[in-house]
Amino acid sequence: MTRSNLIGGEMLNWSDLHPADARPAAAGPAATALVTATLQPDDTALIAGPHAAELITHAADTATSVDLIVRSAPDAEELAELLDDAKGQVFCGSLDRWSGDETYDVIVALDGLERLVGPDTATLPWAEALRRLTARLRPGGRLLLGAENAFGFQRLIQPDIAAALPRDEDWGRDIADRAPAGLKPLRVALGDAGLQVPQTYAVFPSLIQADVALASTEGFAAVVAARAVASRNEGPVLMDPYRLVLDAAEAGMAIELAPAWYFVIGAEVPAVLPEDVVPEGEGVLLEEHLFAALRSDDQAELRRAIPAYVAWLGTGGAGSPDNVILDGGTYRLFGEPQDLDVVEHLERFARRSLESGLRQPWPAAADPHQLTARLASMAGITVPEQKFRRSEVVRPQGSAEQLTTVARIADELAHASARAILFEGTVSGLRRSRTYQVGHRVLGPARAVRRRIKRARWKVKKAVRKVLR
Repeated sequence: MTRSNLIGGEMLNWSDLHPADARPAAAGPAATALVTATLQPDDTALIAGPHAAELITHAADTATSVDLIVRSAPDAEELAELLDDAKGQVFCGSLDRWSGDETYDVIVALDGLERLVGPDTATLPWAEALRRLTARLRPGGRLLLGAENAFGFQRLIQPDIAAALPRDEDWGRDIADRAPAGLKPLRVALGDAGLQVPQTYAVFPSLIQADVALASTEGFAAVVAARAVASRNEGPVLMDPYRLVLDAAEAGMAIELAPAWYFVIGAEVPAVLPEDVVPEGEGVLLEEHLFAALRSDDQAELRRAIPAYVAWLGTGGAGSPDNVILDGGTYRLFGEPQDLDVVEHLERFARRSLESGLRQPWPAAADPHQLTARLASMAGITVPEQKFRRSEVVRPQGSAEQLTTVARIADELAHASARAILFEGTVSGLRRSRTYQVGHRVLGPARAVRRRIKRARWKVKKAVRKVLR
């Protein structure tokens, strides 16, 4: 039977499992997959810090015994009741007050080390917290450690407005209590603690919602990471999250800029968590192939690729360009099929290209319907007017892309204005030329005679109609 033990420094009126104004506990499919890949049936495990109840019960179902250390007294009581049929103990309080001599085969601290103490602890340096935790690791044991990135994609995507409004848990702490800033300093700190260079995962989109963890962001892994980050940043952003992650991966910086990391010490685990979320094989995302053609104004490639893609849809294909892999002349799905018709697939691509602020090879326009009709015409498809209810303007998602689009439109307007001025000057020059003057004098009387003849004919026709009545 699981018991709850108060060890000192516990927070009586606080919950990390059900926070009112604080971060939730660490959770997500990647966190659960990592625990699953690490724990063995004969292991004794310690889960240190706030972790989702689902992850804790999963570990309790796998290992021989699971102990917990949490700082929240209500959480400790809830978890002790949840694990009533499991073997283990719940220690409630701060890590620096824990004086027992228990050791473990596996220690899970995927939330990091910062939330292992409460406000009663004046200071507990991160390195000291790591030392205290690893002292409970048995020889040959395994450690799963999480850490947030102080300068990750989140700093580049959204303005840090929340930092000016402290949450309930943001009491004053010594700067040394936080994890070292940056991947390299973290690895150095782990080495200084006597831990061998760990296997490192980049965690997306955050430590508290780890949808995917990747040892590498090469190939389609970068797309998986980009989708995870974009899914958590649907509101106003500084830059397009999806595009930012892909560009960082192309530059080899996606791991360093990841929102968080997992460090795995002493365990053999897959390169991707959860497994099978990254497609295997060669090829390129069809959307990226089309985007590349748009950037380089390669309309010939667009007129080749769009009809080929539409032909594939006609054979039963069911994927928009953002979840179809192009491998030479073949296509395969990247994810679940989409129940859309051909025009709707093209409209989805048009909308995504406008939301990303991508350069268009045609005059600037923010109407996805017009762009869809243009793309459909390349495959010989005429889009009826009633297909779209009304005209719609799609603005780039990121502020940076919006400014770029405004600059591009301003440049196009400047060029159009310059051409209009040039044309007006050319016309004015022609009117002042001798040839124009001679022609005007010759043709002027002829035009006057022609107007008189037309008026006479009209009068005759009017008189005839009056007689006939």
